[in-house]
Amino acid sequence: MGSIAVCPGSFDPVTNGHLDIIKRGSNVFDTLYVVVLNNSSKNPLFTVQERIELLKQVTESIPNVVVESYSGLLMEYAKQKQASTILRGLRAVSDFEYEMQITSVNRVLDKEIETLFMMTNNQYSFLSSSIVKEVAKYGGNISELVPPVVKEALSKKFSAN
Repeated sequence: MGSIAVCPGSFDPVTNGHLDIIKRGSNVFDTLYVVVLNNSSKNPLFTVQERIELLKQVTESIPNVVVESYSGLLMEYAKQKQASTILRGLRAVSDFEYEMQITSVNRVLDKEIETLFMMTNNQYSFLSSSIVKEVAKYGGNISELVPPVVKEALSKKFSAN
């Protein structure tokens, strides 16, 4: 059996920072499941289906990436996919405390599945979906922050409101 990892997130929307982690992760694992999780503490701009479609479009050239959604516990999804690893991106030290809490709970749920933290490239260390949405909302240039298809989707969302 090849190496299988799960890269979870809300991806609302997918940014170039997310895409960096996905591309690099796809070079490490035989199969990388990018899973859109519905975070109940967030108020998403895009529906789960819209986020899946955007992710599929920006990863279509990466043959070992599979994009799906899941509404249960991440560790249950990882078990279903027979994944041995959870791949998480880290931007800065500020991400580490939150990620450490999640990883600690996940270890209680399943000791067999490891979490791998991958540092983002420095050019994306400031980048978050929240910042992208804020800049896009006020008409700022997000060309260097998101793939073109995401820029277009954000433009449509904010012009409709």
